[in-house]
Amino acid sequence: MGPSDIVKTAITRREVMLATAGLSLIGSMAARPATAPDPAPTTAAAAPSGPFTLPPLPYADNGLDPVISATTLGFHHGKHHKAYVDNLNKAVSGTPYADLPLEKIISTTYGVADKVGIYNNAGQHWNHSFYWKSLRPQGGGEPPVALRHKIDESFGSLDALHKEWFAAATSQFGSGWAWLVQDGNKLAVIKTGNADSPLTRGQKPLLTIDVWEHAYYLDYQNRRADYVNAVLDKSINWNFAAENLAV
Repeated sequence: MGPSDIVKTAITRREVMLATAGLSLIGSMAARPATAPDPAPTTAAAAPSGPFTLPPLPYADNGLDPVISATTLGFHHGKHHKAYVDNLNKAVSGTPYADLPLEKIISTTYGVADKVGIYNNAGQHWNHSFYWKSLRPQGGGEPPVALRHKIDESFGSLDALHKEWFAAATSQFGSGWAWLVQDGNKLAVIKTGNADSPLTRGQKPLLTIDVWEHAYYLDYQNRRADYVNAVLDKSINWNFAAENLAV
C-alpha cells in the first residue's frame, strides 16, 4: 500500500466515524422528549371587590423626597395600605358592615372580640388615608394664623408642640401613631397603638404621623427619631390641620 492509499484509508475511517457520531446524535435527539414551552405569565388575581377603595396619593410618588422616598411611598401606599383595603372588603362581604361608613365600622367594632379583624383593617384604612393628607411637599414651616393661636394657647409655642409631638412619636412602643388632636377647646398630642385612633376617644384628629416601621425603615432603618424630625420640619401639612380645626 502506497502513501496515497494510507491517506485515503485514514480519510475514509474519519468520515465513517463522523457519520456514525452524527447518526447517534440524531437518534438521541429524536428519542429525547420535546422541551415544553415556557408557561404563559399568570394573570394577577383581581383585587377583591367591595365598598372600599384605595385612595390615590395627593401628590406624586416622589413628592415628599427627600423626607420620604418614592420607594417607601410605593411600598407603603401600594402594598401595605392596599392590603388593608383588600382585607377589609373581604371581611365585610355579605355582612351589614358592607353598607356602613368607615367611621361607623370603627366605632361599632371597637373592643368587640370577634370583630377584631374588621376593626383592625378598617382602622388602618382610615388612619393611612388620614396620614397621606397630613403630609405635603415643602411642608412644615408656619401654621395658618387661627391654628397657630390654638397651638400657642395649648402648648405655649410651636417649638413646645414639636417637642411634645416628637416625644410621643419616638416613645410609642412598637407600631402605632402620634396625633395632634382637638380635645374640647384645646389641642393635645396623643399616641395610639396599632390600628387605634382618636376616633374612639371622642377627640378630633387634626394630623398624624405613622410610626409603624414600614413608614420609614427603607429610608431611615432604625432611626425613627430622624424620620419624625424630618416630617415635622419639612413635610407636615399645617393647612390640612387648619381645615380640620373646629373653631
